[in-house]
Amino acid sequence: MDLLARLRDLIGPAHVLTGADAAGFGREWTGHYQWQPLAVVRPGSTAEVAGVLRLAHATGTPVVPVSGNTGLNGGTVAEGALMLSLARMNQIRDLNPAARTITAEAGVVLETLHAAAEAQGLVFPLTFGAKGSAMVGGFLSTNAGGSNVLRYGSARALCLGLEVVLADGRVMNLLSALHKDNTGYDLRDLMIGAEGTLGVITAAVLKLAPAPVAYGTALLGMGSLGAALDLLNRLQAGSGGAVEAFEFMPAGYMQRLGRIKPDLACPFAPQPVNILVELASTIPGSDPAVQLEDMLAAAFEAGDLAEAVVATSGAQRRKLWAMREAAAEITFTQPVLVDTDVALPLDRLEAWLARMSVRLAAIDPEAEELVVAHLGDGNIHYTAYPGRDDPAHLAAIRAAVAEEAVAMGGSFSAEHGVGLSKRATMAAHKDPVALDVMRAIKAALDPAGILNPGKTIPDA
Repeated sequence: MDLLARLRDLIGPAHVLTGADAAGFGREWTGHYQWQPLAVVRPGSTAEVAGVLRLAHATGTPVVPVSGNTGLNGGTVAEGALMLSLARMNQIRDLNPAARTITAEAGVVLETLHAAAEAQGLVFPLTFGAKGSAMVGGFLSTNAGGSNVLRYGSARALCLGLEVVLADGRVMNLLSALHKDNTGYDLRDLMIGAEGTLGVITAAVLKLAPAPVAYGTALLGMGSLGAALDLLNRLQAGSGGAVEAFEFMPAGYMQRLGRIKPDLACPFAPQPVNILVELASTIPGSDPAVQLEDMLAAAFEAGDLAEAVVATSGAQRRKLWAMREAAAEITFTQPVLVDTDVALPLDRLEAWLARMSVRLAAIDPEAEELVVAHLGDGNIHYTAYPGRDDPAHLAAIRAAVAEEAVAMGGSFSAEHGVGLSKRATMAAHKDPVALDVMRAIKAALDPAGILNPGKTIPDA
């Protein structure tokens, strides 16, 4: 209790939540993980974050950073720990249109970044379904990807600099807007994707890009992933790399979407492969929709394309995107599921899906599967709905997904992080020398092991 009293003195009694006041922080939004934190602390500045961590370090108190809490792998489980909410650190410190950068604190919501950039005729291109609640600190800590990775890269590629508070309360100032800085180890990239196990991100310098002036957006129906990837390559070449998104929604996804959200039902009979494709142009007077239609006409003539609906208005474009962005909502409608995300080489996606369907049927003949993917970067979100609720059975399915991905040269985690859910998978499939290096880095930066303990890195 002395610790809580000192925290109240540091950041104010209203910002140290306990008991019923902290209840809203005791679960992930999926409901799969629930816990009781010691307290939720809500600092309002980098100095206050540093003060909280100095106290935690001195008392050996575990600290779990949390931003929008939109994760899926148990990365914010904080039983008996301090939850360090960055939500009050929600200021945009600087927006530099000339340099095309924005400096934002960790609690800034992704949609707020979008709006601030748009007001300057620019765009922060990272986007995904949880953009209305996900925050800067969270999407950097998991190296989020989203729908536009194909053109702009993941969160790591969009970050130039960071401000990070270390486990002992020291502030590491890496808030550089430089595109090149070859001065020793890249500590910025080390912190991105570390899931709060090495330090607490409090601010970041992020890249902005010219805002597209026009889009060409279409929903396509095709017979195979091979044909879809061939089309992607032709679209990239024909548009000069203007493809921003190439999202895969198979027939099973479309059917489930139509049942759960009839207003978003597929406008044609769902095909084995349904693709949401978007081209964007920053050139005034250009019309990527016409360019897209011309290239799709050639695909029709070649017999590669069975169906196509091209958006002719902003409302139609938004509806097509709503079909894809409803993925999380329609996935988490059953209480028992195994939710995974894997990454595969692009030319092995179709073979992996076929192998995984066979493997799942062998483990659980009653199981169903749901797939949606960022096809352009090889990121598949694969969900299994088992026939029975048994922890060992669910673990076997999760293990099978990882084994099949790794066997085909892929990764068992693409953009959702490791958290608790995939620690066993890390132990089974990550290079043991790489794990030793990770443990050494963790021990060097957090010798007391207080930062997000028990997450990401498996025990030796």
